[in-house]
Amino acid sequence: MDASHLLIAAAHTPHLQAQAPGTVTLVGAGPGDPELLTLKAVKALQAASLVLYDHLVSPAVLAFLPPDAERVYVGKESSRHTLPQGDIIELMVRLARSGRAVLRLKGGDGYIFGRGGEEAQALAAQGIPFTVVPGLTAAQGAAASVGIPLTHRDHACSLVLSTGHLRENRQLDMDWDLLARPNQTVVLYMGVNNLPEICRQLVAHGLPADTPAALVEKATLPDERCITGTLAELPSLALRHQVRPPALIMIGSVVSVRAQLMPAATTAATEGDPALHAAA
Repeated sequence: MDASHLLIAAAHTPHLQAQAPGTVTLVGAGPGDPELLTLKAVKALQAASLVLYDHLVSPAVLAFLPPDAERVYVGKESSRHTLPQGDIIELMVRLARSGRAVLRLKGGDGYIFGRGGEEAQALAAQGIPFTVVPGLTAAQGAAASVGIPLTHRDHACSLVLSTGHLRENRQLDMDWDLLARPNQTVVLYMGVNNLPEICRQLVAHGLPADTPAALVEKATLPDERCITGTLAELPSLALRHQVRPPALIMIGSVVSVRAQLMPAATTAATEGDPALHAAA
């Protein structure tokens, strides 16, 4: 069903507002591979009658829904939103207040750059009961899939997850000093379109230009790719190999461990291109 039509329909059901609200289940769908769903998430999917789902929820995950479940796409892509976030929250609240049980399905983990916290706050403010089912975030899925540990005693004693997309003021409002610290792994979500500026700023704030770095495109999915190089090389590698979202930027010496953990993938790639280490 079209989300905007459902929002209009929900707005015109005032006679249903007096009954007890339905429960909203906020579910993290993981990075894409359906086998990485939690058991609790699978049970919630199989019991759903109405689901509001995001752009990064894979078709293989949606296959766990009952055939007669009502599916409403509310996905958001860069500069292209089916519904603005405020309208998604309004729709979710109205449906729940009409007495319907709602499954709110998000890629990755809803509380990690999924705006799940905002949605939970809105539900709490309206007195609507809700439960939260965590999901594997993309950084975890990518780490296991492409052989780049997020932490390692010899390489990184801390992990920083951040976003690399433009804010409302069209600026990259990022803590560059924090991101450029040594002995850590940095994973940036939603930053591919701003990769040249991200790399430039990190080098300017003290991170060596030869720091190992990687781009992981469509992590855990069949068409996953991992491209590695140095921080300085990453923008040109992304351009040469036409990397597109969804993709993660992974920075730190842990990236160098991939050659040992995924030797078949890195050897096959470097035979054709010494700058590229890809697993397709």
